[in-house]
Amino acid sequence: MTFADEIKNNAISSLKIEAKSIENLIQFINDDFVAVVNLILNSNGRVVVTGVGKSAIVAQKIVATLNSTGTPSIFMHAADAIHGDLGNIQKDDIVICISKSGNTPEIKVLVPFVKGFGNQLVAITGNIDSYLGKQANYVLNTYVEAEACPNNLAPTSSTTAQMAMGDALAVCLLHQRGFTDRDFAKYHPGGALGKKLYLRVSDLMVRNEKPEVTINQSLKEVIIEISKKRLGVAAVVDNSKLVGIITDGDIRRMLEKNMDINQVLAKDIMGKSPKTIQENCMAVEALALMESNGISQLIVVNESDAYSGVIHIHDLLREGII
Repeated sequence: MTFADEIKNNAISSLKIEAKSIENLIQFINDDFVAVVNLILNSNGRVVVTGVGKSAIVAQKIVATLNSTGTPSIFMHAADAIHGDLGNIQKDDIVICISKSGNTPEIKVLVPFVKGFGNQLVAITGNIDSYLGKQANYVLNTYVEAEACPNNLAPTSSTTAQMAMGDALAVCLLHQRGFTDRDFAKYHPGGALGKKLYLRVSDLMVRNEKPEVTINQSLKEVIIEISKKRLGVAAVVDNSKLVGIITDGDIRRMLEKNMDINQVLAKDIMGKSPKTIQENCMAVEALALMESNGISQLIVVNESDAYSGVIHIHDLLREGII
């Protein structure tokens, strides 16, 4: 076996073991899981997720997923909890404690305090007969047969299972809340995905100049306007009504025809059916229209179909929408 083959085989083996650990979780989706979903849905508090070691890292990921899908959550490290961070837990909060063994010293110290506060305690553990499993109000079983680590020591399959269980919980909650892509955008306004869901053409076009010529302006005036506004295009209007468009390409094609440039007017070279988009449309709609027509800019019109401005593909690139 070559060095490369050995690496590939090890990677494939690891993925198969972890995939099996997730698939085996299906048998553990029981009444406790349903009860936890219902508990969180009807709670007036937050979800506090805690753990130590690798489980603490998983806890942070679960918190991030819950927050981004409409369930207010905070992370609390189990070791820090017993040194002052217990003050994070409020009256109506639900505490989710993650631990593979369910018997780590920090967990054994933490659990009695959570129970003493009267908060509902949910265990995500691979050992339902552990101290944590026995003390929790609800148990989400994440038992795995083996870690992907050849020594069965490094947390691999177990942390994957924990994370998958957290994802299943978050997805069930967002379904029950009727959480939509618009809701998702509210929590992700700075990301490309959020921008795709909330940015409108009007949000982008306002940054651009508004290149505009009348039907009887000369070629020289057209070129000056296009160059000045730096969008590679100018809208052609007649009595304030949009009647056409002139692009850099239109000018190049005109020059190839050896026309008398001193006699050429805007109306002679304009395209009479410009592609337009309304200013209240989503930016992603503008992108789709540009791509389907092989163009890099669109004329923007208002609700009355009057010329409002121009949106360029560079505006979309700048926002990371493409």
